[in-house]
Amino acid sequence: MAEDLSKNSVTIVSGLARGIDSIAHRVALDSEGRTLAVLANGLDTVYPPEHASMAREVSESGALISEHPPGIRPEAKNFPRRNRILSGLTPGTVVVEAGEGSGALWTVRHALDQDREVMAVPGSIFSPASKEANRLIQQGAKTVLSYTDVLEELNFSALGQQIELLPILPHNDQETQLLRYITFEPLHIDDIQRTSGLPVASVSSSLAMMEIKGLVRQVGGMSYIRTREAQAEYQVSPR
Repeated sequence: MAEDLSKNSVTIVSGLARGIDSIAHRVALDSEGRTLAVLANGLDTVYPPEHASMAREVSESGALISEHPPGIRPEAKNFPRRNRILSGLTPGTVVVEAGEGSGALWTVRHALDQDREVMAVPGSIFSPASKEANRLIQQGAKTVLSYTDVLEELNFSALGQQIELLPILPHNDQETQLLRYITFEPLHIDDIQRTSGLPVASVSSSLAMMEIKGLVRQVGGMSYIRTREAQAEYQVSPR
């Protein structure tokens, strides 16, 4: 499925982990497609270490993305939080396998909070690895049997139409609202959330996306400033 999606110019976003993550990246790379890897550590560390070569390839065809400064190690607590960026970068999340307690369920929760589409690949009812994917379908997730199901759910066209998920994501009302409060003076994420009145998860995912777009910049300690480019593009005056 990742191969067919890549050949239809869909960017594959995953977490560089062992298993399905690395398979998705590898297939996208081998298909000469674009893939992004979101890390749960600083960019100076590759985890797992055996994926160092793949990480270099990903950085050449797409990007390695992290909200953490260099020196941050891949601690367990970072992974669930990292997954909000995974889901926020794309209009839809596909769960291929997810057993009980799978980290993929964190991505699903973030995707739902961010109003993204959730899809799942069905598996054997006797397979523990398919338990939660099947449950998601039971709860209303789109059933994916082929890459065309993904394209259909996201209203994409097949046959090589150019689709790039990251660069052309439209600016939305929530980003515009946040930029009303973010100036050229550092403002902590807690203050941004309190002033805007938006849910914490929505603010976090929007800021991560805005930083990637170059609209805001994190200046340390989870504080953000607006960039000059954002000032020119949005033409909104801080209240």
